[in-house]
Amino acid sequence: MLKEQSTRIQTSVLNSLEKKVLVRMAKMQPRWMTSDILTSIGIVGSVIVAAGYALSNYDISWLWLASFGFVVNWYGDSLDGTLARVRSTQRPIYGFYLDHCVDGLTMAVMCIGAGLSEMLNLYIAMAVLVVYLLLSISVYINAHLKGEFKLTFAGMGPTEFRLIMIIVNTLFIYVAPLRDFTTSFNCLGTEVVFGSFDYVGLVILLILSVIYLHNFVGDAKGYAKIDPLKKWDGQLR
Repeated sequence: MLKEQSTRIQTSVLNSLEKKVLVRMAKMQPRWMTSDILTSIGIVGSVIVAAGYALSNYDISWLWLASFGFVVNWYGDSLDGTLARVRSTQRPIYGFYLDHCVDGLTMAVMCIGAGLSEMLNLYIAMAVLVVYLLLSISVYINAHLKGEFKLTFAGMGPTEFRLIMIIVNTLFIYVAPLRDFTTSFNCLGTEVVFGSFDYVGLVILLILSVIYLHNFVGDAKGYAKIDPLKKWDGQLR
């Protein structure tokens, strides 16, 4: 199976430092800790993120809970594989399947939670989720066809994304003008109001869309060379 032999390509800004931290943390884990437990902790972290954003409708200070959720999600999601490698208890097939199914689930939970807050338009949140899933599908297909599992794009990976969102949350808590900023426009006879967080969501959506389209075009050209169109001989079989 190609997927268990695929080469992990991880070139994010924090990758080198993060690897050292994760290995050290993995060695400090108690004997009863397992990769499956850590994966479950990552899921719990995504639920905390969603709850924090939803509760921010009542008090902006709940964004601290969302930021805490990102840390919990990072702890579980990033450490489960590292723990298995440090202990030499890897399960390539099971681990690949579980880890990346859970990635889609946790992203969906976080996007829905953010979309349920008054800070982010639900349509923008769902659009971000759709493009993220499209990009994930592309990564999984390439892992099968090329034996490459690309985890970062433009120097950015999941850890950098979480850190950016924690910074954004903190700014929204402390900077009232940023939090209160809104613009409105007419869309098909309906007034639409966008706040600062909506524009953050649009920037994320734009970046993900550009990355996906760039990779799609590049990969399609590469596969077309590997598997060129054959000349039809006029016969039907």
